[in-house]
This record gives sequence, C-alpha cells and structure tokens, in this order.
Amino acid sequence: MITRTATARYEGLGKTGKGWISTQSKVLDQSRYGFNTRFEGEPGTNPEELIAAAHAGCFTMALSFGLANAGATEGSLETEARVKLDQDGAGFKISRSDLRLVASVPGIEESELRRLAEEAKANCPISKALNVEMTLEVEVRAPADA
Repeated sequence: MITRTATARYEGLGKTGKGWISTQSKVLDQSRYGFNTRFEGEPGTNPEELIAAAHAGCFTMALSFGLANAGATEGSLETEARVKLDQDGAGFKISRSDLRLVASVPGIEESELRRLAEEAKANCPISKALNVEMTLEVEVRAPADA
C-alpha cells in the first residue's frame, strides 16, 4: 500500500477566508486557495484544478504503460482534463471530467491506441475514484520524423 498526503489550512470563514494547500512532495507548498481562487479567477489553486491535474497525470501514465506493454518503445502523449463543477441544490458537485489526448506513438495502429486509451480512462485509479461521467477525445498525430 502506498499512502500520499496533503494538508489544507483555512483561516477565516466562508468567502472572506484564505487557505493554503501543501503536498507531501512539496510540489505545492503553502499554495494559496480560497473562494476568490476557486470562483473568481484570482491567482492560486482550487480543488477542481488539482483533481484535473491528478486525472490528466494518472490517465496519461496508465496509457503510457499500456502502450509499453503493447510493444511501443517511444512516443509522446499530452492530456488535458477538464473537470466540471456544477451547482447541486444548495452546494456543488463535480459532475464530469473530460479528457483530451494528443498522441504520437510510432508503430501502434490508431485503433489499438484508441482501445488502450479507453482502457486507461476506465482503469486509472483517479478515474475509478471520480466515478463521474467522463469523455475521451483522442487526436493521433504522425511521429515528427515521418
């Protein structure tokens, strides 16, 4: 079992409160967050952005391993995740995560890449944790040297 940690501190309450998020690795170290960074576009982070980063990273890594297991030895993958936050009665909920992949992987048929991408979308740990509607758009590009 692997355990990862993050901490959040919030001083003040509601819209006027200010928060800081830190991760075990220190990639985030007292990163600012609060109502203004979440809903008003001020500099800082927010939980949905962090979930989008986690989903994009997890899916992309899962796909890279799937491609390696299928015999690919090189290539590039770039994924954008768009996490949607919708109003849910008096509160909010994450309703979906849409993944957009741009891939260039020599030696792998497009149909195989798409199959492996769907498998990664369904089985990466963050996809499983989210349990929300997800879409996957795949753009396959020819290798740069082709």
